[in-house]
Amino acid sequence: MQQKLAPALLALEDGTLWPGYGFGAVGQTSGEIVFNTSLTGYQEILTDPSYHGQLVTMTMPHIGNIGTTPEDDESGRVWAAGLIIRQLSPVVSNWRSRQSLPDYLASRGVVAITDVNTRALVRHIRTHGAMRAAISSTTTDPEEVLALARAARDMNGLDLAREVSCAEPYHWAEAQDWWQPGGEQSSVVSNQYHVVAYDFGIKRNILRLLAAQGCRVTVVPATATASEVLALNPDGVFLSNGPGDPAACTYAIEAVRDLLGQKPIFGICLGHQILGLALGANTYKLKFGHRGGNQPVQVTATQEVQISSHNHGFAVDASTLPANVTVSHLNLNDNCCEGLIAPEHKAYSVQYHPESSPGPHDSDELFTKFIQLMQAEI
Repeated sequence: MQQKLAPALLALEDGTLWPGYGFGAVGQTSGEIVFNTSLTGYQEILTDPSYHGQLVTMTMPHIGNIGTTPEDDESGRVWAAGLIIRQLSPVVSNWRSRQSLPDYLASRGVVAITDVNTRALVRHIRTHGAMRAAISSTTTDPEEVLALARAARDMNGLDLAREVSCAEPYHWAEAQDWWQPGGEQSSVVSNQYHVVAYDFGIKRNILRLLAAQGCRVTVVPATATASEVLALNPDGVFLSNGPGDPAACTYAIEAVRDLLGQKPIFGICLGHQILGLALGANTYKLKFGHRGGNQPVQVTATQEVQISSHNHGFAVDASTLPANVTVSHLNLNDNCCEGLIAPEHKAYSVQYHPESSPGPHDSDELFTKFIQLMQAEI
């Protein structure tokens, strides 16, 4: 179905206005405006729970040409508050596609806007920082849309992990090869290691990679205590990605602090930040964050440079890490801490996404390292 596009308006809290045309659901939405520099992977980005409460601007100018397919969802729903693009493709060309991007968003109640000067918009965000914004396809009255933007929640101090986390524990066994061309949905036979994974907004591809490594995965809510996790008798504990301000997740910080040294711990994204806080460090908000599939990261131990997938607006302050914790990865764009290792506590983490989806696979060995840590404990 070709959707007829009506005028829409994007308003930023600083008063700047960006006209365009609405697609997807008709309505209004607000959140923190951010940008992602990935060339593709818009469906995975939209369904990544880490984008909860955010309006995502894609820097790639041509969006929608590969449509959408259920297998590419990274969670059970779209978590991004809205989508902003330069040009919506009128054609879908992908043998896997089941639904066009406009129909996909409309059926999920997600408001989006196209024909926005995203090049100028991203430059504005880089200069002035991420801020609150709103999209409306029901009215283009500047004052009304601007008021909606200024009423949006501020990401600072916001605990969003509770909002995206599962309510009850569940088991995951699907390996990562089930969605590949010609492949069938599969389960891992080995189940040699039992991993308890905290769901702060966990992506499905993380779970697939853990299962593919021979792990029996039990996913627990973000609020699970250390005693509840240890009662499951895990070989290792995984701390997932997720949205919001890590410092607001005091319950998770306390739980991880109690788990330190008891079981091997591997953290990604928000899980990395929570581990850093549990170890005694501080976190801070980046001006406009790192979001994209092309961020250069250096492994400090070997000086190797890896291209990596990122999605974070907060970071661990490396200067506040205790002496027994080492920065393992650095971002070569801004020297930001992108990983840490705490050998005494059998814990390590990275700020970026080694599971990609979308993005490169340069850091796949981080999952193997987790297996090796658990192996050493058995």
